[in-house]
Order: sequence, then C-alpha cells, then structure tokens
Amino acid sequence: MWKLFQIEVYKIFRKPRTYLAFAIITGFIFLIQLGLLVNGKEFLGFMLGTVNDMMEFNAKDILNGYWVCFAILNLLLIHVPILVALVAGDIVSGEAAMGTLRLMAIKPVSRAAIILAKFFASAVYVFLLLLWIAFISLFVSLLVFGSNNLMVAKVDDLRIIETGDILWRYCCAFGFAFIAMMVVAALALLLSTVSKNSIGPIVATVGIVILCTLISEMEIPLYQKYIRPYLFTSYMLGWKGFFYINYNEDNETIRGSIENLPAILKSIGALLAYIVLFVTASVMIFKRKDILS
Repeated sequence: MWKLFQIEVYKIFRKPRTYLAFAIITGFIFLIQLGLLVNGKEFLGFMLGTVNDMMEFNAKDILNGYWVCFAILNLLLIHVPILVALVAGDIVSGEAAMGTLRLMAIKPVSRAAIILAKFFASAVYVFLLLLWIAFISLFVSLLVFGSNNLMVAKVDDLRIIETGDILWRYCCAFGFAFIAMMVVAALALLLSTVSKNSIGPIVATVGIVILCTLISEMEIPLYQKYIRPYLFTSYMLGWKGFFYINYNEDNETIRGSIENLPAILKSIGALLAYIVLFVTASVMIFKRKDILS
C-alpha cells in the first residue's frame, strides 16, 4: 500500500497541470497583493460594506498582513475546487484513457487499495497546494503589509481580533479548508472511476460544485429548508467561523473565543461524512468495473 501510494504521488507531480495550479494560485495572490498596495483603501471600503458608513476607520491600521490574507481567502477559496478537480478528476480516468489502468488492476493488490492510494495521493496534492496558499497569502502579506489587529466585518458588525489571537485561527481555517477541498477531491475521484476520459470528470466536478454553490446561496425558502442542508457546498465556508469572536458584557472581545463552535463542528462532521460516502462509492464502483483497455 505504501509503495502504491508513493507511485501515485509521483504520477501526480510529474504532470505539468499540477504545477500549473500552483502557478495560477501564485499569480492570482500576487495580483491581489499588488492591487491592495496601490488601491487598498478603496478595496477596504468595499469589503467592509455597511460598516464603513457607520464608523470611521484608519486604513493603515486595518490594512495589514492578517487582513490581506483574510481578503485573499474570501476571494480565492471558491476557485480552488477547480484546481483540485483538475488533478483529482484525472487520477483514474486518465489512466483508463492511456491504457495503464488494466496493468494496475492485474497486479497482486486489491482494487480498494488502488483507489485509496489514489485518494491519499490527491490529499498530498491538496495539502501542498493549501500550504503554498498559506505561505504566500499569509506570511508574504505579513512581510509586505506588516501585522496588526484583524478587523472582520460581519453584516453590520465589526469584529476586532488582537494580534496574538490570530495565527491559530488561520491554522484552523486552513485545516478546515483542507477538509472542504478533500470533499471536492473525493467527488472528482468518484466521477473519475466511472469515466473513460479526463475531461468529463473534471468538467462534471466543477459543474456540480458551481450548481450546488448557487443553490446554497439562493435565499429561497424551498431551497433553504429542503435542499441546502444536504449540499456539501453549504458547509464549505465554515472556516469563517474561526474569525467570529465573542464579546463580554463590557463589549470587549474575549481572547481565544469562537462565536459558534458547534456550527463549525457540525460543518466538519458533514464534510467528513461526504468524504467517506464518495470514497466508499468509488471503491465499490471500481471493484465492479470492467477494465477492457
């Protein structure tokens, strides 16, 4: 199993499309950072929304590395599933198209082990991609913009998190994002096991994510009550909950607090359940799959 896993990781990182994802992410983040250096105050006013009309703020105090990273994550994480699908959607169907999948299936390893090795290899890719995002969005931003308290806008409220209470929240947020992206990887893997070409699973995964996201965001009672609770995209933005902090009776922020931890844990549980469901379905389908080429 370990040797099979190593081979699958090697296969992923020998493909140019893998590094294309890292290049796209890098360019996107650098463009945001450059834009904030030049027109940060205007963008800050847009992000704060109605809070900007209720109180005055000093852009120099708010526009720091922690806030820049938060802004980047809001803009970026909705696009990362596309890059995950680009690799995970090809992990089985790509070999079926090349004719190498049959050679793997006749080796003295179980088909379940093959699928699990491919899934864990895709997990390595997702982890390294998010680690790279964390490095350039957080640590590079801190080098360029400096550090200060983090101000997070929530509807008509403004949450202020002290500098020493921020870094662990980002660690938790990226950990949550990893789980969320692994749902996408598991979905792409599932679709890849039933396809004979790479394009179909990639496009289908992206299409499902977009469709489910649109339904999740629609303020329609029918969708909100009967459909939204069963969509995995409804739980993928739960990372924001780590930045919603509690206040005491004197309206002072409570260091180390999280406003709605049960909701975050519920989202994590739901995402993990989807991962298990998709991977299990992939194993069952692959076990019964006729590999003719």
